[in-house]
Amino acid sequence: MILSPYVPLGIAIALDVLGTSLLQRSDQFTRLAPTVGMALCYLASFYLLSVSLKVLPLGVAYAIWSACGVALVALIGWVAFGQRLDLPAVLGMGLIVAGVVVINVFSSTVGH
Repeated sequence: MILSPYVPLGIAIALDVLGTSLLQRSDQFTRLAPTVGMALCYLASFYLLSVSLKVLPLGVAYAIWSACGVALVALIGWVAFGQRLDLPAVLGMGLIVAGVVVINVFSSTVGH
């Protein structure tokens, strides 16, 4: 059974977001466990991104990766770390996500 390239991409995004959250917890690499966890998450994330690139164009995969990552990291920053965003930041992130939706819904580049 061949999986959709979006499955490894989705897992890669989740690992990237987890790694970035651990980066925050690493205190500039002074705490061992979060630093090692971050490195492992990033390595696994990039491997899974490379798997999705067997099918997805690099630009499309990276657009999805970055838009989802921006939105999820901002959400985790707010919930877990108490970091607030102002309206222009939220609107800007919304435009990034909207751009990815436009690519995936209307572009023939993706090859649905």
